[in-house]
Amino acid sequence: MEVNGYKIEPGANLWKANLEGANLSDENLTGANLTGANLTGANLRYAVLSGANLWSANLSGADLSGADLSDAVLSKANLKGANLKGARLWGANLTSVNLERTILPGAHLWNAKLSGANLGGTHLSGADLSGADLSGANLRNAVLWKANLMGANLERTILSGANLLNANLRSADLSGANLRNANLEGADLSHTNLSRRNLKDANLKGANLASSNLKGANLSGADLSGANLPSAHLERANLSGANLWNANLNGADLTGATMPDGTIHD
Repeated sequence: MEVNGYKIEPGANLWKANLEGANLSDENLTGANLTGANLTGANLRYAVLSGANLWSANLSGADLSGADLSDAVLSKANLKGANLKGARLWGANLTSVNLERTILPGAHLWNAKLSGANLGGTHLSGADLSGADLSGANLRNAVLWKANLMGANLERTILSGANLLNANLRSADLSGANLRNANLEGADLSHTNLSRRNLKDANLKGANLASSNLKGANLSGADLSGANLPSAHLERANLSGANLWNANLNGADLTGATMPDGTIHD
């Protein structure tokens, strides 16, 4: 098959090719070189791009729903406004990618590399991000309800205002992450590292924080009603003004913590 004079096939050399608005749905481009290609608004639904090189490609507004991008290189690509619903991106390299306001519900991103990526306002509900590297990524106001982030690297990640309702964050590394005003209601945060994190005014209602490390965390004004905190480490945490109604603190270490009424726990 040829599009705009370019041969579309596995392993094709499409370096800086102009494929704007092209219909490439269901096409097989396994291992193709699409470095710097213009795929703005292209139809890539269910296309096979596994192992393809899309470094610095422009995929803004492209339809990649159901596409296979496993192990593809997408670093520095522009995916702003693209549709990646149900796309397979496991093991893909998406470092420093622009995914702002991209549609990614149900996407498969386990073990993907997303360090430094811009995911501000992105729709990731139900996405599988288990084991993904999101260190330093921007997820401000992102929708992550019911997303699977188990074991993910979220070190220094911006999650302020993010919706993590019922998300799975078990054993995730959240050291250095900003979670101010995040919605973590019903989220599984057991065994996570949240030491010295900013969780001011966060919604942690009914969240599972069993055995989590919350040493020195700022939880002032946070809603922890009905939260599960057995064996949690809350040494020197700031809980001033926090709502702890019906929270389970059995075995939690509150040494030096500032309690909701402003007193210091001995």
